[in-house]
Amino acid sequence: MISASARLLRLVSLLAARPSWTCGELADRMMVTDRTVRRDIAKLRELGYAVESDPGPWGGYRLRAGSRVPPLILDDEEALAVAVGLREAALSGALGGDQAALSALLKLRQVLPQRVADQLGEMDAAFVHTPRSDEMQIQPGMLLELAAVCRLGERARLSYRDWEGRTTVRDIDPYRLVHTGRRWYFVARDVARDQWRTFRADRVDRLQPTGHPVELIDPPDPALLVSRSVATGPYPLYATVRLPVSMDRALRLIPSTVGSHRPEGPNATIVDVGGPDGDGLARYLLSLATPLRVLSPDAVRQALLRRTQELFEDNANSASQ
Repeated sequence: MISASARLLRLVSLLAARPSWTCGELADRMMVTDRTVRRDIAKLRELGYAVESDPGPWGGYRLRAGSRVPPLILDDEEALAVAVGLREAALSGALGGDQAALSALLKLRQVLPQRVADQLGEMDAAFVHTPRSDEMQIQPGMLLELAAVCRLGERARLSYRDWEGRTTVRDIDPYRLVHTGRRWYFVARDVARDQWRTFRADRVDRLQPTGHPVELIDPPDPALLVSRSVATGPYPLYATVRLPVSMDRALRLIPSTVGSHRPEGPNATIVDVGGPDGDGLARYLLSLATPLRVLSPDAVRQALLRRTQELFEDNANSASQ
């Protein structure tokens, strides 16, 4: 005879397999008495499963949505499908900036049977995501490693390549992963420098937990830290512009991942924007299609005037023809 806990798991699996069961059908499937089925149904309700029942000899039992998610029973194919779906949601950023998909995937991978985990690993190796032309890919395994050290709450040793390809090894206190819609960023405290830093996740080569627990004191807003870091560097040239609009409107025109904003009264905003050169910044500012004033540097102001003049002359010549 199977144990009571195993019998409950079997009962959950049956209830989830189809919309409704009579008591007799469940008893036959589980090779127990009707009384045992009713007792097990009562136990499931105590555990948080929302099991509804209809009275009478032809009545039955069925699962309905409850106020919280109880334990689920998944077969191998279902577990693999859920894991793949969660991984794709995490990599694509389909759920926005939160880490719900990563957190759920971590929990699931910890309890996957080895045969299913092996299948998922094979799929990780076979799947290829097409990145944008200017960005590198991050392996799903590395993304999970970064998420895991954030959950552990202990110091780790990080091997990291900077934008020039130089590799450094440093001790860090992990905090959060942030997805900007294009890339994943790893937020951690650099122990040697005693500074909060952002690291592009695709540039992390290795990560090794040290086993040393840490308590993070007054951690920053991770999304705000990443936005500022992405907006301010490293670029060869920066322009400071004044937009005659409110801060909210300015953030819609120039996202926080592109520029660094500060209000100048209720109806104006100063924005610092980085770019490859004066001409490139001028093209970007013209694309905003909004009034603005270049405060500095003169190279960007002159490039903007030159492009505006060229645009005016092209249209004037077209009108005269």
